[in-house]
Amino acid sequence: MEKWNFEGKKGLSGSTISVRAVYNMLMARTNNKKPMLRLCRVDPTDNPSFRTTHEAPHAVATAVCSYNFNSYAPTAGLPQARRAIANYLSSDLPYQLTPENVFLTAGGAQAIDIILPVLACPGANILLPRPGYPQYDSRATYCFLEVRYFDLLPQRGWEVDLDSIEALADDNTVAMVLINPSNPCGNVFTYQHLKRVAKIARKLGILVISDEVYAHVTFGRNPFVPMGVFSSIVPVISIGSLSKRWFVPGWRIGWIATCDPRGIFQKTGVVTNIINYLESTSDSPTFIQAAIPEILDKTKDDFLSKNINMLREAANTFYDLCKEIPCLTCPHKPEGAMAVMVEINFSQIKDIIDDMDFCAKLAEEESVIILPGVTVGLKNWLRISFAVSTSDLVDGLSRIKAFCLRYAKMP
Repeated sequence: MEKWNFEGKKGLSGSTISVRAVYNMLMARTNNKKPMLRLCRVDPTDNPSFRTTHEAPHAVATAVCSYNFNSYAPTAGLPQARRAIANYLSSDLPYQLTPENVFLTAGGAQAIDIILPVLACPGANILLPRPGYPQYDSRATYCFLEVRYFDLLPQRGWEVDLDSIEALADDNTVAMVLINPSNPCGNVFTYQHLKRVAKIARKLGILVISDEVYAHVTFGRNPFVPMGVFSSIVPVISIGSLSKRWFVPGWRIGWIATCDPRGIFQKTGVVTNIINYLESTSDSPTFIQAAIPEILDKTKDDFLSKNINMLREAANTFYDLCKEIPCLTCPHKPEGAMAVMVEINFSQIKDIIDDMDFCAKLAEEESVIILPGVTVGLKNWLRISFAVSTSDLVDGLSRIKAFCLRYAKMP
């Protein structure tokens, strides 16, 4: 018998860790009798109303046609792009970031893929929100970083369960992750709550990874506050992207920003390790990097405000119609990002085993695709995107209502 000295990593299953795998499975189950409606993807570009500003493709075309950006980019990104992002982020901070604080990545996902291995060391653990973004879980698993989950509390507007943070952490805890505005919950953390998180992190001696891919995509009572505002209390690694605010997820342009006026990252070697990791990975396209300064400088306020108004209307429509659906409860009206969590009330429903079964049968019977909550860490909930056309949102929720009525227990 042949013997090989390698094997696949055990304990990983695409169907359980990959949103795409579940999405593809549900796509395969849809029937052909009804038009398919995808209320699962937080990719608003399917809706022609959500188009990026014309300054963005113009900036990219200018960069391409200049023939100046056909080469590999520098390790940390083009200097002019790093400077533009530093200035953009600094407008929300009480201090000025420098280009040396910014590192370009191929989208927010690659930023996660860089930061977690940088922090991983034998025996280390990281605190992740539940529900959360599954890229953190899967990447932590691959780099042998133990994951410990803290809960977000639906009855309190998805605030962090602060009491659990200290109970979870120990001397091997290196960081905690916060996603604000929240994907998948749709909440926006207040200034006061973020400050309390910062103080707990400082007490524990851990850094905060603040996922701010949906920065400024807010339309409720709470404005967006970057975690970097509190970096004099605790060092912060901020993850950002053009994807959501500018509706260009396929451009794959993101960044890591170190918010650390006290210089703790330099002392602990975090910055050096980020650079070392970047030297061994791929870059985002150079011509897209070159377009960043013009995109950030030339985008008009009316483009941004129009998009916020559209998302606000969509969130309102979703919340109002969801209240009419038996067996489902949305505990908190979305105030940011593009998705929301909805609980399945199994005491009112029959012949459905769990959230995965709910989504599979919904796809088969109604050709509506939504994401089971188990894929984002919260079993027997649903994640629904409202960043779709109004007609698709209304039609989709109408079909979900009909589906729930069909499976509802008779009073």
